[in-house]
Amino acid sequence: MSHTPHELAEEFPDKIAQMHDLKESDAHFRKLFDEYHEVNRAVHRAETNVEPTDDAHETTLRKQRMALKDQIAAML
Repeated sequence: MSHTPHELAEEFPDKIAQMHDLKESDAHFRKLFDEYHEVNRAVHRAETNVEPTDDAHETTLRKQRMALKDQIAAML
């Protein structure tokens, strides 16, 4: 199994427990968390050509991932 970069545990290693608690107690955080992972995996599949896409779509996915990460960071 390949390693997917930019997982939230790697992005915020000091916030793992807080992320776990928020996933359990805050539905909005859980939605952002799940959406981030979905988009992050889509970016990884595009980058590794598992699911090739055009540059514009890959850029859109990366921007979406960054926006989600910013929202998650603000909640942490």
